[in-house]
Amino acid sequence: MDVVIGIDTGTTSTKGVAAGPGGEIRALTSVHYPLAVPASGRAELDPVQLADAALKALIDVSAACREHGDRVIAVSLSSFLHALVPMDADGKPAGPVVTWADNRAAAQCERIVADGRARQLQARTGTPVHPMSPLPKLAWWSEHDPDTLRGTARWGGVKELVVAALAGGPFLVDLSIASGTGLYDIHARRWDDEALEIAGVRPSQLAEVVPTTQALRLSAEVAAATGLDPGTPLIIGAADGPLANLGVGATPPGIGAVSLGTSGALRTVVGSPTADEAGRLFCYALTEDRWVIGGAVNNAGSVVRWAGQTLVPGGDGEDADERDASLLEEASRVVAGSEGLLCLPYLLGERAPWWRPGLRGAYLGLRREHGRPHLVRAAVEGVCQQLALVRDSFDAEGNPLTEIRATGGAAASKLWVDVLAAALDLPVSVADVPEGTALGACLLARHALGELPDLDEAAALVPTGRPVTPDPDDAELYRRLRPLVEKSALAVLDVVAELDRLAPEPLPGTEKAVQS
Repeated sequence: MDVVIGIDTGTTSTKGVAAGPGGEIRALTSVHYPLAVPASGRAELDPVQLADAALKALIDVSAACREHGDRVIAVSLSSFLHALVPMDADGKPAGPVVTWADNRAAAQCERIVADGRARQLQARTGTPVHPMSPLPKLAWWSEHDPDTLRGTARWGGVKELVVAALAGGPFLVDLSIASGTGLYDIHARRWDDEALEIAGVRPSQLAEVVPTTQALRLSAEVAAATGLDPGTPLIIGAADGPLANLGVGATPPGIGAVSLGTSGALRTVVGSPTADEAGRLFCYALTEDRWVIGGAVNNAGSVVRWAGQTLVPGGDGEDADERDASLLEEASRVVAGSEGLLCLPYLLGERAPWWRPGLRGAYLGLRREHGRPHLVRAAVEGVCQQLALVRDSFDAEGNPLTEIRATGGAAASKLWVDVLAAALDLPVSVADVPEGTALGACLLARHALGELPDLDEAAALVPTGRPVTPDPDDAELYRRLRPLVEKSALAVLDVVAELDRLAPEPLPGTEKAVQS
């Protein structure tokens, strides 16, 4: 069988998938690495580990393909958005990868918002002004280490790093990743002058932007290490979020994709780059004529993991997945609305739809009658309500949804899917694909090779379970509660800002590496 290999570089692991012409998975692998938290607010990765993981995943999947007698006709790349890494003139990393989860640039974001430039920057670049993105990260460098900022030959991200490792040198980035930097004008298709001025970098320090279907070649060393034909096309690919839509078949109009992992996101595909008036949605490229709008939330499965560690005696000593499943089973016996308990699940701040890194979590309406099951269910409801606020922004922009395809670890839970369906008031199907983002990379390669002319055909290739329809009474209750979520979240901003000022900094040595 002729297969395509998709390599998806994620925050804590790199996945490799080989897929056949019909999207069938022929082989898969996963290479893990730790996310380092060297100081409060920071989140970094070792760039050498990332490059090595991409190569190892490609070696492992290529070997499995040979065992099956399959022929690899292309390799395609996916990577997570918003990373920043300094590189020398030869493409070698000169420092750690600063990830989307790094919050050190919060002050720079506050100043950009305060001086009134944030909304227009987002309208041009498609990326909200938030510490996650490279624009404020570079502005942080400009203030704290200007000599390094100016003296670094290249500033790139994960995709540039992996391309250099596998193709051996070209300083290129795909349109999808570029559209998530906050530095690229998605309408004029060039690096944005004002954004570059704020960031303090020159266009020559940034990669050349190419289409997501651009074909490169594996380096001779990588071809030899993997056993692949040196002429095998290396499709530069796209970012993980847009590729996740493709990988679950959520590209036709009206179909939304929800990712429910440690964090979450709701996205839908539109035909051209667009900016919503309220500034609540991002807009990132899938291809030159397919764009993904949506919003990511920082907190999803992580809130249940936190509950297990915090509310279960001796919880750290249990199998985390089993403990989470037990908590969700308990919570499923609580009625919708958690008997008057409202959770603001912002353990890690929040992104969409308000893009407020300073938000903090809270429970409102807590009474003595509430127990652990209420706390867990309210947390699940809080996450799903946050995704529903993103869906409301779609409606406001004239992009209503008619169905949802869900993926991610939390989507295996009946409670998560039931609450999500009711909060969104839409039928939810769980996509039956083990690695939707890597599969999306494979399907994009087929498109680049001319074998999948219409990306909407992917909807028929990806199997899904029977749709879960929303309970009408629960949907009505969540609709009535949703304005209280927004009102409560924004009302406590001043309080949590003062709490942050009064809270002591973590003690040195208390930070540690995080492994998902």
